[in-house]
Amino acid sequence: MKILKPIQTEYGGFLFRSRLEARWAVFFDACGVDWEYEPEGYDLGNGIHYLPDFLLHGVDGRDGGDLYVEVKGQMTDSDAEKINRFAELGMEEPDQYGKSATAILVVGRIPDGDSIDDITDHISQAAYDDCGDWPNEFNFRTIDGDYFAAHPGINRNGNFELFGDDSNYLADMDPAATERAYRLARYARFEHGRKMRVQPCRSKGYQFIGEAGQ
Repeated sequence: MKILKPIQTEYGGFLFRSRLEARWAVFFDACGVDWEYEPEGYDLGNGIHYLPDFLLHGVDGRDGGDLYVEVKGQMTDSDAEKINRFAELGMEEPDQYGKSATAILVVGRIPDGDSIDDITDHISQAAYDDCGDWPNEFNFRTIDGDYFAAHPGINRNGNFELFGDDSNYLADMDPAATERAYRLARYARFEHGRKMRVQPCRSKGYQFIGEAGQ
């Protein structure tokens, strides 16, 4: 069986290894968060080397601060071992709660849905799927050891945040702005050398996406 290769995709001055990575970059831009792409690789010991996809700066929410993000269209045993080891090496005490110094959020495809409720349902389902020893997508386990769904989005202050899977946490989300950010990422087009420009979504005033000058 022929193995399909991801399509390298240019966006924002970066050549991403896959279109999915580029779509997440669009989402982060729409959320107004400061990000770096593949900023640094790490030696995890025992001959294991790891290069996280994104590093986000200035994330709001519990513990806040910097956050690594790993984009996985398809997970493998090797991928899972690297991600788990990376998160565990940053924990002060194994099997205890508390933000890892190497906190990393695992994400898959851009969540489906015609409404913010559909999107949060998609995230919750992925977060609690039985993945065995593999890290769950959209879950705080690889961030602070807490097996709890993590919803990326925009809060009511207009900042990027990871919201816990509870109505009390999700109430702080700006649902309209967050939904627009996911839609922009899901429907972004990169064909034929098209160059795109993304401005942060806000509940007051529309965010837009368009072509930059050629």
